[in-house]
Amino acid sequence: MSTTQQNVALCKQAQDFLARDEQQLLIDGERVPAVSGQTLTTVNPSTGEVLARLAAGDQPDVDRAVLAARKAFNSQWSSWTPYERQALLTRIAEVLDDRFEELIQIEALDMGAPASRLRGTKPALMKMLSFFASQAGNISGETLMNGIPGSVTTMTLKAPVGVVGGIIPWNGPLNSQFWIIGAVLASGCTAVLKPSEDASLSVLRVAEILHEAGTPAGVINVVTGLGKDAGHALAAHPGVDRIAFTGSTETGRSIIQASTVNIKKLQLELGGKSADIVCADADLDKAVPGAAMGVFANSGQICFAGTRVLVQRPVVEEFTERLLAFVDTLQVGHSLDDAATLGPVISQAQLDKVLSYIDVGQAEGAELLCGGGRFGGDLASGYFVQPSVFGGVNNEMRIAREEIFGPVLSIVPFDDVDEAIAIANDNEYGLGGAVWSQNLSTALRVVQGVHTGTMWVNCYGHIDPLVGFGGTKMSGYGSKGSSAHMDTYLYTKRVYIEL
Repeated sequence: MSTTQQNVALCKQAQDFLARDEQQLLIDGERVPAVSGQTLTTVNPSTGEVLARLAAGDQPDVDRAVLAARKAFNSQWSSWTPYERQALLTRIAEVLDDRFEELIQIEALDMGAPASRLRGTKPALMKMLSFFASQAGNISGETLMNGIPGSVTTMTLKAPVGVVGGIIPWNGPLNSQFWIIGAVLASGCTAVLKPSEDASLSVLRVAEILHEAGTPAGVINVVTGLGKDAGHALAAHPGVDRIAFTGSTETGRSIIQASTVNIKKLQLELGGKSADIVCADADLDKAVPGAAMGVFANSGQICFAGTRVLVQRPVVEEFTERLLAFVDTLQVGHSLDDAATLGPVISQAQLDKVLSYIDVGQAEGAELLCGGGRFGGDLASGYFVQPSVFGGVNNEMRIAREEIFGPVLSIVPFDDVDEAIAIANDNEYGLGGAVWSQNLSTALRVVQGVHTGTMWVNCYGHIDPLVGFGGTKMSGYGSKGSSAHMDTYLYTKRVYIEL
């Protein structure tokens, strides 16, 4: 089924954008081809058809983009006042508010998330832009006491670090890019963005819209290409002062190694295998859909997905029955089908990976309670995986220890809260987690006991820039949101003044 045959008509702006022969790089405010002239294709995961051709950027293109970003950083952009940067972010929010339908249609076709789900993310994006606009006027140092004899005044100043390299994941680039863009524009930095080769289109389109809204040329640049080429070149580039990366732990390790060339600042959001703990006294009317969508949202392609659902034994049977009934209500369909709640996974490679883990789970002795295969019929050409639930899982199985990044939920029984905490902590990751209990003491005991960067109580997945989130252990370090986020785009300058 081609994109022109879908049951939802694309708006004209999205049609015009997707009709281009090649989606080129955006460097210094201009669309340009890769130096090599090479291209790569991106595929619509709902159909398996080629959606667009992308410029295949490499080292020379990253060099050009970093040079443009450095030039912009050292130019008039550095003299913009906090009020001017705040006004720019406010104007961008207004433009994106008007253009959001165009962007979600591009995103839906490119990475497979249902447009109906993406529409629901608009308030989160508006909050993010509002947060960063406020941060533009909230950067401050302090005057400090000192022990130096004589009339010496001491203070600190905050200044932008310089050129930021942003490596953006494929599981939600439309919104996730603004964790970088927002901080860059608020702080006075500049950026070179490298989106995933599997989902680059919304990043390219947003960059064009940013320039239309008044962002100076060179402040935001986009280089598409393969991770091993453009991504590695960006991470290792001596002209880049900071890297923000969201992706796999394996790739995170390589970025840490590459960053040593000039001791870059890093913010890394890496893998996860979060534990979602359902206690016997939980309100199952809330816990069942909450835990289910903590896994199945975005077809399981969320870094903090609660894929290990730990359920206290007295309620395992009831929880499981309710969960399977809830799964039956999920509508899987093409990303432009407004009735769909779940779409495909991103690619054939990801489909194969998810299905292989389902095979592993069965081979290890877990009981496949539903799903387990690829959809056929009208969805056969896309990368659609049936929402899958395993019962009788123990924490030694690979499906309970390794990140699958697909719609696969494992039910792990436990006896008491101490055992649940021990199981939750028996994993190399520490990104998210949750507890469902009507007893506040029990809930806080779990919150304090689980070693992870973010915990939810009687809910799952809420994120607010004012609070932020981040990981620990093998899930990375550095905050997204809160003042801690902005701090990594700034450095502290100590000043001594002898009067």
